[in-house]
Parts: sequence; C-alpha cells; structure tokens
Amino acid sequence: MTISRRQFVSGAAGAGLATLASPNLAFAQGTGPVRIGLLAAKTGPLASGGIDMELALTMFLKEHDFTLAGRKVDLIVADTAGVPATARTKAQELVEKNDVHCMIGPLAAFEALAIADYLTEKQVPTLGVSAAEDMTQRHPSPWYVRLSSTAAQCAYPLAEYSAKELKYKKIVTIADDFAYGHEMCAGFQRVFEDNGGKIIQKIFTPLATPDYGSYVAQVKNADAIFVAYAGSNGFRFLRQFVEYGLKDKMAVIGGMTALDESVLRNMGDEALGIVTTSFYSAEVDNPLNKVFAPAFRKQFKYDPGYYAASTYIAGEVLEAALKTIKANAEDRKALMAAIRGTNVDTIRGPIKFDEFGNIIGDVYIRKVTRSDGRLVNSVIKTYPDVSQFWTYDKNEFLKNPVYSRDYPPAKNLEL
Repeated sequence: MTISRRQFVSGAAGAGLATLASPNLAFAQGTGPVRIGLLAAKTGPLASGGIDMELALTMFLKEHDFTLAGRKVDLIVADTAGVPATARTKAQELVEKNDVHCMIGPLAAFEALAIADYLTEKQVPTLGVSAAEDMTQRHPSPWYVRLSSTAAQCAYPLAEYSAKELKYKKIVTIADDFAYGHEMCAGFQRVFEDNGGKIIQKIFTPLATPDYGSYVAQVKNADAIFVAYAGSNGFRFLRQFVEYGLKDKMAVIGGMTALDESVLRNMGDEALGIVTTSFYSAEVDNPLNKVFAPAFRKQFKYDPGYYAASTYIAGEVLEAALKTIKANAEDRKALMAAIRGTNVDTIRGPIKFDEFGNIIGDVYIRKVTRSDGRLVNSVIKTYPDVSQFWTYDKNEFLKNPVYSRDYPPAKNLEL
C-alpha cells in the first residue's frame, strides 16, 4: 500500500550520440512504483526557481493521483543549492541509493554540466531543464532531452523582434557571469547583429552580487538594455536600474528568466511595458494551460513561469512516454527512446524533440501588463516551432565554438 509518494534526499561530458544498447538495461517490469528523481536548487540565489520546479511537478503528480500509465510513482527530491559539486553528490545519491528510473532537472547550466557525464555513464534517462547549450549540440547524450530551451533559443526571436519591429539600433547586454548568461547574450548578439543592430557593451556580474549599483553606473547610453539574469537577480538589478533613473532613458528587454512570473509577483509599476521572451507564459492561450495556470495560481497565489512550466511539461512528456512502453520503466533503453519520440501537446503548446534531444516548440514575445490587479507577461507575438539552431544551417552552426563570453566577438563594442 502506498502511503506517501514523495521523499526527500537529505542535505543541503560529452558522450556523443552513442548507442543506447546495453546488456543490463532491459528487465521485467517491476511491481513497485516508478521512482522519479528531481534535482532542484531550493536554497541559494536560484531558490525561487527550484522551489517552483518542485511545486509544479508535485502538482502534476497529485492531479494524476501519483499514478502514470497505470503505475504508482514516487517523487524523490534533492536540493542542489545551485552548487555544481552538490548537484553531483545528490545525483549520485538518487541513482545509487534511491535507484531512480529517471531524473528531472537540475536548474542551472553549471549544475547540469557537472553531472552530465555521470548520468550518461549510469544510463539514466534524464529530462533536463537547464539551458546549457552543448548538452544538445556538440556533446549530446543519448540519455538526455531538454524540455525548456537552450540559453540562446528564446533569445533569437527577441533579437530579431528588437531589430525588425522595435527598430532598436544599439543595445547593451547584462547577465550573470556563468554559462547561462554568456550563452543567452551571445545568441542574442548574433541575431541582433545579423539584423543590422549593434551590441555596444557587454556586462557580466557575479551570480551572488549583493549590490548592482556599480554595474548600473557603467551602463552606456543605448536604445535598450538586454537583461539576461536568472532567479531573483533580474528583479534586484531592475530595481536599482530604476532607482538610478535609467529606465526613463532607455528601454529594458529581457531573456527567459529576467522577469519570470516567480519574481514578477514581487515587482511594481517599474516592470510595466518591459518586453521579454520565453517558451512559456502563464498567459499562453491553449486548453491545457487554461487549466494549469489558474489552478497553480489558486493553490500558490501567484502565476507559474519558466521553472514551474518546465517540470510540469516534464510530467506531461514522461506520462506520454510511459504509456508508450506500458509503464515498464525498468527498460531504460525503451523509456529513453519513448521520451525522445514524444510528440505531444503541452501547456506551452505542441512540442517534439530534434535528433540531439532538444525541444522544438513555440517561443513567445511577452510584454508586462496588468490583469486583474496583478502583473502578467502578456503574449504579443508567437514564433512557431523554434529550433535551437534558429534559421542557421545546423552543420555550419556546429562547426563554431559553443557560445561564450567572447564568442562570437562583438563587432561594435564602445570602449
């Protein structure tokens, strides 16, 4: 008899597309529950996102009575604290102690990169949330799919939109100084420059920056500033940007997580009018999201965003995959193949996976407005079926280095 379907782990790369075949993967279907491991940063600067990941996945499983494809499910949650070494330790515990059938998460790019080789070695089907580019590009794993977006994937449409429709000519970029921020800004820069724009300044700040005043003071005059922060850092930066009076002098546009719903709820009128991009908004108009978003808001008193949507979508994909293999999660090869072959409607819209395991789906340009007294990310334009390679030739794309602080080099920096 199942008493509780949730457990907690205590305490704070490249494999290439090798064959999935292994002599020890296929077993007779077990009679116990399917064990799902969730790696989520529930403490530290990324905690707001990690907490939402757990809330949404738990919500999905509760809606299904902790039963997927006719089989009971255990959710085992581990707090990575947003620290790569901790993420690896927790991943090892989930695999070697809890014997999970699959893994969801972790959140941060640097966490995902720290555990990628281990999960591939152990052949654990992994439904990733992190945006680390190369995990589905030059160094893909046959045991990994990405449910959210690469760091640059949603930045591409905003860069084109900024140049073609907002008519911006000069933009400053600012981001956390780690892989996620580097890659998002690089992708934005590439498309913005390809559309005739100029990136005149690139600023990167430490993830745990206590005060953004000195960085705000460095911002050069431009048409807009592209903010590519994660967690609560976007809110904290914008607050000081407004205090310095710069929002009256230049527009603010943002990446996937800069004004995510998880932090938007703490903001005021300073956020109104800011344009951002993401694969999801609580305002997305489709039947599944019209049920999910109001239910999440009713239960937790705020709208779901990037982080919550990612793990809810993980539940939707995992359920479809388990149905395909009649819930035989012990056959990891079959489970991973079913996950990769999923083509299903979700709360973000219809999705599928490319040959590298990265999601292809709609990307939304959003604008902060008020609705029923709360701030929301209203959808103002939809880019359908966006690939991680945008409109670039895949083979030529992969010949270049992974996006970074210095690649591609900015053509128009003002020193």
